[in-house]
Order: sequence, then C-alpha cells, then structure tokens
Amino acid sequence: MTESTRQNIQPDDLKNFCTAAMVKAGLSQEDAALSAHVFVTTDTWGTFTHGTRQIRGLMQNARRGRLVATAKEKIVADGPSWAIIDACDGMPPAISCRAVELAVAKARQSGMCYIGIRGSSHYGAAGFYANMIAENDMIGLSMCNVEPCMTVPGGKSRVLGTNPIAYAAPTGTDRTVMLDIATSAVAATKIFAAKNEGRDIPDTWLVDEDGVPTTDPTEFPEKGAQLPMAGHKGYGLAVLVELLTATLSGAAMMGSVQSWVADTDEPSNQGHAFVAIDVGAMMPLEEFHARMDAMCKEIKSASPAKGGTIFLPGEIEWNKREQALAEGIVMPEDVLISLRGLAEDSGLDPADFNLDLG
Repeated sequence: MTESTRQNIQPDDLKNFCTAAMVKAGLSQEDAALSAHVFVTTDTWGTFTHGTRQIRGLMQNARRGRLVATAKEKIVADGPSWAIIDACDGMPPAISCRAVELAVAKARQSGMCYIGIRGSSHYGAAGFYANMIAENDMIGLSMCNVEPCMTVPGGKSRVLGTNPIAYAAPTGTDRTVMLDIATSAVAATKIFAAKNEGRDIPDTWLVDEDGVPTTDPTEFPEKGAQLPMAGHKGYGLAVLVELLTATLSGAAMMGSVQSWVADTDEPSNQGHAFVAIDVGAMMPLEEFHARMDAMCKEIKSASPAKGGTIFLPGEIEWNKREQALAEGIVMPEDVLISLRGLAEDSGLDPADFNLDLG
C-alpha cells in the first residue's frame, strides 16, 4: 500500500490499539490507558520521535524485566510543597501522569510544588507533562535526565545526556504557550538521518573522538559526542536538569544512567522532575490570562522577516494537533514499522482496531 492510498490514523483508534498492546505485555488497564494517552497526544503534535513509536521498545523491556509492568510507585519523602517518588522501574508515562496530579494538588495548597522521581525510564515527551500542569491553570515545568551522549565545552568525552526541559503556561484558551527542547544542539535522530543519507552536518552538532568539531557523521555513535546547544548555555541548562532530576531525587547521575534502549537487564534509573506554579495563588486568573494575551499579541505583531512567519512557542504543535483530530494522523514510515512490530509482539490484529498500518 502506498502513502497516497493509506488511510490517516484516527487518534482514538490508535489509543485503543496501544492500550490493548500494553495490557498484553502485562500492564494494568490504568497504566496502559494513561501511557497510550501520553504517546498518542504526542503524535498528534507531530512529535513522532517521542510518540507511539516508543511503545514497542518499552514493552520489550517489560517482557525482559528491565521495566516492571506491575510495579507501583512509592512516595519515599514529602512535605507540603514537594515529594520524592521511587518509580520502582514501573511504566514511566503512567507514573509521571500521577506525579503531575500530585504536583497540581500540592500546588493548590501551597502555591507551588516540586516533584522528583527516581528509578524510572523513558517517559516520552517532556512537553506533555508541562502542558498537563498548564491545563490546570498553572505554569508547568518538566524535565528528564538521560544517559551521556553529549560532551561539554572544552571536553571530548560523553559527560551529560541531552537532558530535555519543557515549560507550558495557560492562556485562558485551549492552547497553551509551550516549549519542549533537548539541551543538545540537535536531536540525535537528525545526525542519524544525515549519516544514512550520506550528507554532511553542520560543525556545531558533533565532535569527533579528539573533541574537534566535525561535519562527518559516519562514525557516530560509535565514536564522538554530541555538542550542547549554544555552547556553554546548553551545557549549563543540561547541568540544571541533572541537578533537579537526579542529584536531588536520588536517581542515577550522568555516567551511571543506563540507556533504556541498551541491550542489558540493568534498569535505567533515570530521574524526572516536575514543577507546578499555581497562578491563581499569586494573581487573579483573569488578570494573568489578559497579560498572557497581551504578551502573545505583541509577539505576533512583530515585523516578520522577508518570507517569514512568527509563531508562538507551541503554536505549530497545536496547529498540527487540530489537523490530526480533524483529519487523522499521517504517520511517518518509521512509526508505522514500529507499530506493526508492536502488533506482532502482542499478537493483535490492527484491523480489529480500525487501523491501517500499511
């Protein structure tokens, strides 16, 4: 079947299929449904690198025991405006959703809240959880540490992960202002794409084994390391993420973090962090929404460059989601391949869920 004849995927059908596949791997209905909601929403934003294509790998980890399908998280310490949670190697998106709910509840009482998680793994897109907080009329922060793949200014070895960080703020509409970025110069997937296509890359993306910036991606990831975005600025932000997600939570730090896609039985022990700031505790919500509206209008009214368009942070994602909900999701081939593999692993027929995976 060609791309021109393949039907667009309806988000609800995809969610039902992914939920069933995760239940087949041993997850509870609650954890599977929460996780499916996280990943499918991410796909509707067009962030396919962190959407449903990740489920198969997580379920393979569940089958081999790296991820404990039946595990439930535990609050190991807490106060009025904070908590530390041990994920116990359970399903990261579901545990993160419940952690965000706790952050929102505590922020309602104290004005703001920090939640740190240890003993976790791949939780998907950081922006999902920041936006989940913003949907409760709070300013949300979300971040995660990952295994080292990035060097630091003046170095050549891999020291830090790409350590994503995201924020979202409410606007009084169904669209938040949000940003989700890695602290590396570019996502590794772009380096791999250039490698597969035989293209050079900008010399700001990667260093070779001697720490010298290179335009040749052919030896990555066996050799070399990614560069932080904007030099010392991205490096500093990556350290901040490490502090809040791992140093403070008790999760593995830097070189002790195990990649969730590694061929090992050792758990990842990644850390996550969420911060919720209750806007209504500090000023009337109507006033905040009006100020957000004024800020957004001033940004949008700026003079565009020749041929340019000015977007608010998150506006492109919201446009894509609106189209996906109306017309269905147009999936990249790599996502379809992963979903077909998930169907094979779980013994499910996608057609039973009205899915055309090609």
